[in-house]
Amino acid sequence: MIHIKEVAKQTKITVRTLRYYDQIGLLTATSKTEGGHRLYSDEDMKKLQQIHFLKGMGYSLQDIKSMLSDSKWNWSISLKSQLDYIIEEQERLKSMESSLRELINSIAVEGGDDHLAIQNLIQLSNQNKTRLQTFRESMFNNNELELWSRLPKMKGEDPDSMEWIALLGQIKRHMTDDPASTKVQNIIRRMLEKQKEEFKGEDEFVDKLWAIRKSESQSEKLGLYPIEKEVLDYMERAYEIHISIMNSSASKEEYCER
Repeated sequence: MIHIKEVAKQTKITVRTLRYYDQIGLLTATSKTEGGHRLYSDEDMKKLQQIHFLKGMGYSLQDIKSMLSDSKWNWSISLKSQLDYIIEEQERLKSMESSLRELINSIAVEGGDDHLAIQNLIQLSNQNKTRLQTFRESMFNNNELELWSRLPKMKGEDPDSMEWIALLGQIKRHMTDDPASTKVQNIIRRMLEKQKEEFKGEDEFVDKLWAIRKSESQSEKLGLYPIEKEVLDYMERAYEIHISIMNSSASKEEYCER
């Protein structure tokens, strides 16, 4: 016979839990000491292993009690049912994981403004997914739809999406700065580098996407994450300055070569 404290030590199950199992009739100790401490037999220990094996598969204590006490219990049906439940739970948790990542990324984009991030995500979640897809297919041809799939995603955890999110967040934090400032121009330069990495030779698609992005109604119909007009205007001014600087530098180099 094994003392309850020794059982707790061997199994890493607390004495309180063992007492609770006894209280609900799940695992009743075979005997007790004169002082009233529970003593467990080898059979009790085997049953305890079964309990925690089944608990590890997600069964409730009440279900386990029924399974171990009913000799006619249909294990095949029960296990298949539990498997279906676990698969559904995995899908639910995956959806929750995706939503949490999207919120974290949205807060990063909004420069820590959690209320605005939540408001934007609620707006996105209320959109009809079928209508979004239909509108998308009406706006883009097959090649453009393939390019669309490469765009950074608010739910993404890939390095490209994460960097785009960080860059946009940096832009929003520097909007009080002169768009010609070194900090802002470095952000724009990196954005253009990433654009070329992913969409080299696809200038027509990029221009089309930017025109759509600047239209609040079209952006909403496509399910794009909401970005305020003043942010887009600021980015456009910074981009125009960047192009002007690049053209000026190219002209100087050409003059020097002559």
